[in-house]
Amino acid sequence: MKNVWQVVAGIPRGHVLTYGEVARLAGPGGSARRVSQAMRRAPRKLALPWHRVINAQGRISLPADSSGHREQRERLEREGVRFDGDRIDLDRFGYVGALDQLLWGPPPDPE
Repeated sequence: MKNVWQVVAGIPRGHVLTYGEVARLAGPGGSARRVSQAMRRAPRKLALPWHRVINAQGRISLPADSSGHREQRERLEREGVRFDGDRIDLDRFGYVGALDQLLWGPPPDPE
């Protein structure tokens, strides 16, 4: 679970990852379903950017008429993520940073 939390915490503003991508980056034995479970179990104090995780079709997984769906969409839009109908263009807004950078942040500036 902690690996999932680290990956989700590292998704930058204005970008998204799919549940499957988070699972792959979190390491062996992960699955999209386990990512969802780990996120539900995350302590609130972690303040994970849960809204940056979407399904493989580029859509929000929560029911369209739910308050959670509306909140996720609003948060993403405030960060500059644009929707085409109910989809996010993963080529444009998907995060493609290296695993090390995702987990540990950008490398230090050379002196």
